[in-house]
Amino acid sequence: MLVDSHCHLDFPEFSGKIDQLIASMTQNGVAYALCAGVTLERFPAMLALAEAHPQLFGAVGVHPDTLEGAEPDVDSLVRLAQHPKIVAIGETGLDYYRLEGDMEWQRERFRTHIRAAMKVVKPLIIHTRSAADDTLQMMREEHAEKVGGVMHCFTESLEVAEAAMEMGFFISFSGIVSFKNAHALKDVARRIPIERILIETDAPYLAPVPHRGKTNEPAFVVHVAEEIARLRGISLAEVAEVTTRNFFRLFRSAPRVAP
Repeated sequence: MLVDSHCHLDFPEFSGKIDQLIASMTQNGVAYALCAGVTLERFPAMLALAEAHPQLFGAVGVHPDTLEGAEPDVDSLVRLAQHPKIVAIGETGLDYYRLEGDMEWQRERFRTHIRAAMKVVKPLIIHTRSAADDTLQMMREEHAEKVGGVMHCFTESLEVAEAAMEMGFFISFSGIVSFKNAHALKDVARRIPIERILIETDAPYLAPVPHRGKTNEPAFVVHVAEEIARLRGISLAEVAEVTTRNFFRLFRSAPRVAP
């Protein structure tokens, strides 16, 4: 049994295709998927999917480089996170890749999410791009270790992974780890403790080999698991067992009710 720990099934690419996606998940041994939040405006659609399908969970958050829509506050995030199918706060974090200028607004948004996670006692889903040092600093300043979480779609160095793991965070690998030129990331996947690894698709983005360039979907997480197994010299069955166990260790409120 596999779990896709991060996807976006409420996105337009999947409109009218949810039953097909879930059937494909089942055929590929993917029992669950977590749909991460990116805006408050999209939250109702994402929650409706999670409510309608026992295989799906949700998280509430506003993506760090979202410039339009409602700005979250602690109380609104806490209120939305009370729903039993919402198992985390996020995705949140810092992303300096496409944006320029003073990023204090982004850092304040990140603080808001961490503080909400502390109040609701649910883990964080953290996105970081071109901002690893600031991300780790803010995690320490805001005591994110009290709730833990996952560094989603990890592409940083072993040192960054170790710093996050010291705060109790898991490291999640996406289809990027299967890309031919991802040598440094493959080395991270080999070297960190398997008890700290999650796997994800980030669907509809970043489809793994052999589907690279196509619309990604939760069923394709099997290829991420296969690459982790290859890199570590272990079986796919072991990767599936351990990463699924890790998922439910982290997302403690996620109900295991799917067949």
